[in-house]
Amino acid sequence: MDEREAMTRAVDLAWRGWGRVHPNPLVGAVVLAGGQAVAEGWHAEYGDRHAEPIALDRAGDSARGATLVVSLEPCAHGGKQPPCVEAIIRSGVRRVVIGASDPNPIAAGGADHLREAGIEVATGVGREPAEAQNAIFLHWIRNPGRPFVALKLATSLDGRIADAEGRSRWISGEAARSHVHWLRAGFDAVAVGGRTARADDPSLTARGPVVPRVPPARVVFDAAADLPVSLGVVRTASGHPTYLVSSPAAPGDRLRRLEEAGVRVLRAGTLEEGLRALRSQGVTSLLVEGGGRLAGALLGNGLADRFYWIQSPVWLGDRGVPAISGLPSEPIARAERWRVVERRALENDTLLVVDRD
Repeated sequence: MDEREAMTRAVDLAWRGWGRVHPNPLVGAVVLAGGQAVAEGWHAEYGDRHAEPIALDRAGDSARGATLVVSLEPCAHGGKQPPCVEAIIRSGVRRVVIGASDPNPIAAGGADHLREAGIEVATGVGREPAEAQNAIFLHWIRNPGRPFVALKLATSLDGRIADAEGRSRWISGEAARSHVHWLRAGFDAVAVGGRTARADDPSLTARGPVVPRVPPARVVFDAAADLPVSLGVVRTASGHPTYLVSSPAAPGDRLRRLEEAGVRVLRAGTLEEGLRALRSQGVTSLLVEGGGRLAGALLGNGLADRFYWIQSPVWLGDRGVPAISGLPSEPIARAERWRVVERRALENDTLLVVDRD
């Protein structure tokens, strides 16, 4: 196993902390000795030990003179756990290979600290997948004004999210739906537009193999606040954080009725103001699951950072509901091109993940 292969493994290991370590970043580590992986570790739970000391402890004496490959720059500060750089220096490793640098001013500086201790350090090996994995964390540090926004849409081959009658259950298959529940576990909140809320009455909860350490809040964007109190998200709002982002002009009686049911109302004149209001409530990442007008508004206003596209092998025709509507048209020479992060099959469906470049 070479260092790049070890970095791929470290990133894979780091995913095991998804939904459990937030607001900490996802981190995986591999100890290489003689071209072999002799130990590995990952950050599994918020507040628990970090990936590097776990891997080094498992390596024991094999760590001396070895190479430590880690997906994110080791921390140089003490918090709930001691600084990882101290464990690395004590271990006797000769070289540390780092995927992504840590921009957090509190934790940064680990690479320099290791160099000062006489350890060889290489940075940027496998940087793109390491940064894509921690996109939420990096956005939280670099752009604290609004949440990291990811769109998730399951569509037909012809780009429809529902049939001519508005029915969307189920376009995608069981494997894709299971993946969506896994996704939800790693976000602070899951959102839909008002039309989708009324048509589908979604629960917007994470019910997959990962039990999130903090269950995601639920958000409905509906300028008119026209949500029946019979909707599941309204009926259960008193026991599960639920936000409505509405226009300041929304009728007061509707807002009062929803607030009495436990919905937390945020008044915002624009979509960006609504996102900033959510960020002020502690929402650092938002998974938006429809509908088409909300998706188009986020994309058209430059407010989406990632797009999870699940494409199913079915055709719904011209009368089907478009996945994205209201998006301004651009000449192809000026059209925004995004960067592919991942492609994979989910049984009969296909997942494409792209990030704003």
